[in-house]
Amino acid sequence: MADRIAEISRKTEETDIRIKINLDGKGDASSVDTGIGFFDHMLKSFAKHGLFDLEVAVKGDLYVDSHHSIEDTGIVLGKAIKKAVGDKAGIKRYGSFTMPMDEALILSAVDLSGRPYYSSDIELTVPRVGYFDTEMFQEFFYAVSYGAEMNIHFKQFSGVNNHHIIEAAFKAFANALKMAVSKEERLGDGLLSTKGAL
Repeated sequence: MADRIAEISRKTEETDIRIKINLDGKGDASSVDTGIGFFDHMLKSFAKHGLFDLEVAVKGDLYVDSHHSIEDTGIVLGKAIKKAVGDKAGIKRYGSFTMPMDEALILSAVDLSGRPYYSSDIELTVPRVGYFDTEMFQEFFYAVSYGAEMNIHFKQFSGVNNHHIIEAAFKAFANALKMAVSKEERLGDGLLSTKGAL
């Protein structure tokens, strides 16, 4: 099977973003630079735990705030995931994973359905972790869901430390996506859908 690789660039008056992802990589994220240290850490964790090779280059209007950079990165990452997955032939389509990180326990479930939907009950109690505005957690994953045309759900079972909660969510999402894009040998080149299309 050929590696599923996609590269997407997007430039606006607010951001200039390039993302390359290999869904069949080894977790290499040595080239990730958004200008937001904690966000870089989360994207590198996503790549490592999903075994995705990831390159991210973001130039954004951080003199305003982090909103545009984080949201637009979500849009581009979502589009890159959609392009890399391709026609979805033979993939498992669904994935879920519950990630423990100290006191935090977070579940992520995904469906590469071709329909965007985002739902989360993650509760964050501080305005920032590092230079990452915590309200941008929701905006980022909402943007990923729409860019990738996929369902993304999060459930928080426990968690007090905001760093742990966010990191557990990114790692849970990575593992859920890794499962969803993996091949189901019994399908062959078929699609896991009674409609015959995803």
